[in-house]
Amino acid sequence: MQSVVAKAPRTSYECSSCGHREAKWLGRCPACGEWNAMRETSAPAGDGGPKREARFSVPLESVDPAEGARSPSGSAEVDRVLGGGIMRGSSVLIGGEPGIGKSTLLLQLAARASVQGRVLYVSAEESAAQIRLRADRLGLKRPGLELLCTGDLSEAVRALDRVKPALFVVDSLQTIASADAGNVPGTANQVKYCALELADWAREHGSACFLVAHVTKDGMIAGPKAAEHTVDVVLMFEQSETDARFLRSAKNRFGSTDEVGLFTMTERGLEEQTDPSELFLVRRAGEAPAGAAVAATWEGTRALLVEIQALTVPGKASLSRVYSERVEPARVARVAAVLEKHAGLGLSDQDLYVNVSGGMRLSEPGIDLALAAAIYSARTGLALPPSAALAGELSLAGEVRPVRRMSGRVRAARAMGFERVVGAASIRGEATVRGEADDPDSWERVSTIGATIRALFGSGAKNGGR
Repeated sequence: MQSVVAKAPRTSYECSSCGHREAKWLGRCPACGEWNAMRETSAPAGDGGPKREARFSVPLESVDPAEGARSPSGSAEVDRVLGGGIMRGSSVLIGGEPGIGKSTLLLQLAARASVQGRVLYVSAEESAAQIRLRADRLGLKRPGLELLCTGDLSEAVRALDRVKPALFVVDSLQTIASADAGNVPGTANQVKYCALELADWAREHGSACFLVAHVTKDGMIAGPKAAEHTVDVVLMFEQSETDARFLRSAKNRFGSTDEVGLFTMTERGLEEQTDPSELFLVRRAGEAPAGAAVAATWEGTRALLVEIQALTVPGKASLSRVYSERVEPARVARVAAVLEKHAGLGLSDQDLYVNVSGGMRLSEPGIDLALAAAIYSARTGLALPPSAALAGELSLAGEVRPVRRMSGRVRAARAMGFERVVGAASIRGEATVRGEADDPDSWERVSTIGATIRALFGSGAKNGGR
């Protein structure tokens, strides 16, 4: 008779400070950094990860392309940033500052999305009564919208298996936890593990998943970078000094990352901005002050007219410094160096302040020409023509280089009432000419920064004190 050897109980080591679990003892907890905090404990019953059904490969020709069809989200701006709408089986991570409107945006999306099936809203931060009060205030109603208030991942997954929603929202990723990844929510392991489990469930069941993420004081999504690699789309919700909100795509497997969604916060929730250029242009009755220039920039699939403002003051202790939040300071310094070298403008002893009206962050190369004109105007005290908009990239040699979609920028400027649009000459390097008056898509072409200054300021152009 064979003797039966009892299987030794499985053990693991758990951090007494944060609950992080490891298979072997470590002197320092990798999650919280605490020394000598690992204690030997029995491994949990669920240790080893969830058991999944075996999956088999399929021929590419057998995959139905209709499974990748998109559904409208109920917001044209959200659809624009997502790349055309909500895709089945996708996972979207939305991050932003506290109170910016992430929960409001996703509750509106959950109530208005044109998906076939039920929608589940999982909240680990609010009660069902709080969510209902917000929905009533925003006038949101949807048959088949269900709520679950829990911070336990296993309860959320059981609800997903029971409801089988076509779309589900988890608010937020940092407040939901699984016993398989420790006892404390918000740790690096918890964020990575929960993001992977929820994204995998969405892929396997053809459901769309939206995850709310907290951010650090630097504005980055809190937790490991692996959570961003796990999901398909990463969106960042930003706020300006006004009520404007910007939804940007930092990662998108199904579309462009150049798109920007524009909203304003009102008593009825987040409303789409139908005329976005009105947010970034300052309408004045008289002549514009020195230091203001209008840039015709291109964001994603549309042109925006944005006012760039510059100010120059004598530097302290003969040190020149750049103060700019909405335009990269390195770009401001580069454009200032080009002006000093090729336009004879004295800026080495000046502090430069640059701002964007409406608080929008600009990174497109086409704003270089408007930025240079704003700095020149601020330094010399000469105002730009009130009806002029500019678009062009500035090289270190002082050349004005072409930018994409120039005709679209011109049409947008004309629609906003700008009679003059100044931009780069053609790629063939033709001389500076005036666009034909009978062509609505033409613009005033310049080839160098010197030609731009002469075209805008004429004989009154100065050399900034040199």
